[in-house]
Amino acid sequence: MPALLLLDAASMYFRSFYGVKGDVTAPDGSPVGAVRGFTDAVATLVATRRPSHVVACWDDDWRPAFRVAAIPSYKAHRVAGGASAAGRDGAAEEVPDALVPQVGVIAEVLAAVGIARVGAPGCEADDVIGTLATRAVADPPAGVDAVEIVTGDRDLFQLVDEPATSASGVPVRVLYTGRGMRNLETVDTARLVEKYGVADGEGYAAMAALRGDPSDGLPGVAGVGEKTAAGLLGTYGSLGGVVAAAQDTAERRMSPSVRGKILAALDYLAVAPTVVRVLRDAELPAHESLLPPRPRDPETLEQLAERWGLTSSVERLVAALAKADRG
Repeated sequence: MPALLLLDAASMYFRSFYGVKGDVTAPDGSPVGAVRGFTDAVATLVATRRPSHVVACWDDDWRPAFRVAAIPSYKAHRVAGGASAAGRDGAAEEVPDALVPQVGVIAEVLAAVGIARVGAPGCEADDVIGTLATRAVADPPAGVDAVEIVTGDRDLFQLVDEPATSASGVPVRVLYTGRGMRNLETVDTARLVEKYGVADGEGYAAMAALRGDPSDGLPGVAGVGEKTAAGLLGTYGSLGGVVAAAQDTAERRMSPSVRGKILAALDYLAVAPTVVRVLRDAELPAHESLLPPRPRDPETLEQLAERWGLTSSVERLVAALAKADRG
């Protein structure tokens, strides 16, 4: 099915940076492993998924103020400069020195190829992806029959949707990169039920709020893991239903131990959805998501390939564009 492919760009270039083996350098000695890995990954995705539309979704703000205001510990451990800098507005993310300049090169390659790169002030890439997926379900671009999200971030499982709940009949699924770009795990509602015991993307978001996520600085409900969270949601239907049941002394299905844990975390649970749920209505710049059959600026792309030693990777991507062209 022709798909709108939404790339979680930061997830992909971090994975490329740490996943490419050996020292990969440009002719001038600059490290380019992340650029080459990212370009190869896009080429593989275009060649194998044959999408009609592609958007590289960008972190314009990796730690938005509205999320930090709700839960100050949000990503605080990843702030450059440590705990003393965690509370500062606009604090920079701790990124390996060798990766920083490569991100700019990736952006230049995308522009020369003609693949849309979209970010928004005050938004993470997750919010861009959530907004574009929601728009595509409500009003699919011409020829798009599905939305596929490429990411190594399980938070985006909350966007999984099926035609039964989609007015347009356009499914949203995640291509999870946890086992590598050539061994993608397709996450749909059936997979959410099978692996996590939740019925849909909304259920996953509720479970994530209960469980928490140390990698994002989200404490969760102490003593409540995935299995318990999924069980609670199966019984009470939603995060609000779980909280209401914990506060209802007449409710006997919830054990005293779990009730106590939920009640002790009421302040956290009141704000957790603001942090966990991605935006669905972010203001995004105008862009063209249609995948071009050939590079938009071949001269600049050739110059970039020569300067950064990317000739083989760029050739693979150009070949993939031609293959994906549906005429």
